Amino acid sequence: KMTLSLALVALISAFGSSFQYGYNVSVINSPAPYMQEFYNRTYLDRTGVPMDSGFQTLLWSLTVSMFPLGGLFGSLMVWPLVNSCGRKGTLLINNLFSIAAAILMGTSELAKTFEVIILSRVIMGIFAGLASNVVPMFLGEMSPKNLRGAIGVVPQLFITIGILAAQIFGLNSILGSAKGWPVLLGLTGIPSLVQLLTLPFFPESPRYLLIQRGNEEQARRALQRLRGREDVDDEIQEMYQEDQSEKEEGQFSVLSLCTFRGLRWQLISIIVMMMGQQLSGVNGVFYYADRIFESAGVHSSSIQYVTVSIGAINVVMTLLAIFIVESLGRRILLLAGFVLCSASCAILTLALNLQSTVSWMSYLSIACVIVYIIGHAIGPSPIPAVMITEMFLQSSRPAAFMVGGSVHWLSNFTVGLVFLYMEAGLGPYSFLIFCAVCIATMVYIFFIVPETKNKTFMEINRIMAKRNKVEIQESKELKDSHPAGKQEEKKALSSSE
Repeated sequence: KMTLSLALVALISAFGSSFQYGYNVSVINSPAPYMQEFYNRTYLDRTGVPMDSGFQTLLWSLTVSMFPLGGLFGSLMVWPLVNSCGRKGTLLINNLFSIAAAILMGTSELAKTFEVIILSRVIMGIFAGLASNVVPMFLGEMSPKNLRGAIGVVPQLFITIGILAAQIFGLNSILGSAKGWPVLLGLTGIPSLVQLLTLPFFPESPRYLLIQRGNEEQARRALQRLRGREDVDDEIQEMYQEDQSEKEEGQFSVLSLCTFRGLRWQLISIIVMMMGQQLSGVNGVFYYADRIFESAGVHSSSIQYVTVSIGAINVVMTLLAIFIVESLGRRILLLAGFVLCSASCAILTLALNLQSTVSWMSYLSIACVIVYIIGHAIGPSPIPAVMITEMFLQSSRPAAFMVGGSVHWLSNFTVGLVFLYMEAGLGPYSFLIFCAVCIATMVYIFFIVPETKNKTFMEINRIMAKRNKVEIQESKELKDSHPAGKQEEKKALSSSE
């Protein structure tokens, strides 16, 4: 069952980390004209000549793209940090990045420097890169198997809430103004402060304490607090089993993960899912949304509010995913999500092409955008991070998150860079490329990715071992030394037959 401790730790870590990732993804969209005006003014004050438009475009694209680049750097820090400082420790250290960036961005106008904003976007990206990998890992390791999917979607829910919060605060009537934008950028430090003050009162990941630190006493206490009951022997036993089957392999570095045959399909699967998630064009659709609404005759002053309503749909659908992921399973949500995304990309291409000749096509294109966002929010957005936690065991999980995270941010960065050129060259047909990516990812998931709902990490490992055609070592002494082991062994045998 869901206990208060588990619910609070999920909320605090998601609000302090994932929320800000979402917030910073969309925070510079609304105040862009005022920020560019500030760049211009500062440059003019310094040099006495106005800024060249090409240089301004370069500065602005740097401001936007430094965030995913920082995210890539953050992902590369996941493996060393979570292994040496723990999951909770890494989240606490990570807050320092966000608070530093918030102070720099909030004071950039007073200090009359735009370089600091670009630098802060890199720092904020590093924060987001770590947060987007460590929070799902931390929560996935703390959750009981029957709640792992639901709790695993919580970080994505907070990412969408962060995007929505940035859209609301960024309205012209609130902070999206010439005076308000430094405050809008600086607000991001507040959730970090909350996390820094509250997270130390909660336990570290029990799996980390037992398997990596070898401290059964602390792990048991952490589990008892998270589960709200004294008897946690079965989970401790499962961790020992996992620990034992991994003793032969030792801790994985990224290199050994990429060359190890026993994890080949897991690794390919997370790379495909992470690429599919980003290259399916979700950022392109968000980017295009404003123009689609404009061409549908939505007044430019109202577009902001339409964007906010799309942000709200995103939050509601992700919330729905939390409630259905444990009953329907991961595969169904991934497949259904990619089906909706590929269909809406295909129809959107048609609608955008016929918009000038058929009057109602513009409404069809709005419908496509909404269906696309619903599809992405129920599967492709939240589920891949849950699957990384589930498909890897303790020793390989940090390296797997590092690979998955790097693919995520590289793909994100690539779409950001390439989309403008794609759109200039192909126009509406660029959505056909996204459609093809969605279909390819869907086919892969259908044939390769197993259902992981309600299974222990060891059971999932056995399913994947068959696919990788490797034997799993499960040591005998361990089962004899723990009385629970014998029943576990019988269960394991009956479930694998």
